[in-house]
Amino acid sequence: MHVLLGIGGSDDSIEALEAVVARAAAVGDDLTVAIVENPRSPRSREEIADRVAAELADAGIDAEIRQVEGDPGSELVDIAEREGFDEIALGGGQTSPMGKINVGSIAEFVLLNARTTVRLIR
Repeated sequence: MHVLLGIGGSDDSIEALEAVVARAAAVGDDLTVAIVENPRSPRSREEIADRVAAELADAGIDAEIRQVEGDPGSELVDIAEREGFDEIALGGGQTSPMGKINVGSIAEFVLLNARTTVRLIR
């Protein structure tokens, strides 16, 4: 499977990175990691890129790492459609006290607009 992982540096996206890399190592997914701008992230883009590179190296995976500019949600959707990805993977989603899932604006945009399968990792 050809997977595009969008990562913006939140704790949820780091958890998604770990899960997607583990799956890619286990089943041989073709992985591309797109680092997007997330102003609410506690990590810089450089810190994120270093973490991604370390996770990939530890798993023995050769994957493309991209720095994506522009609106994160729309860029992820555009890349996935333009380049024929099978899936967009994202971290995110917290359960509210009422038991409903709350997702961030990037994940919400991707979920609502992608024609590609979207895997939300929580």
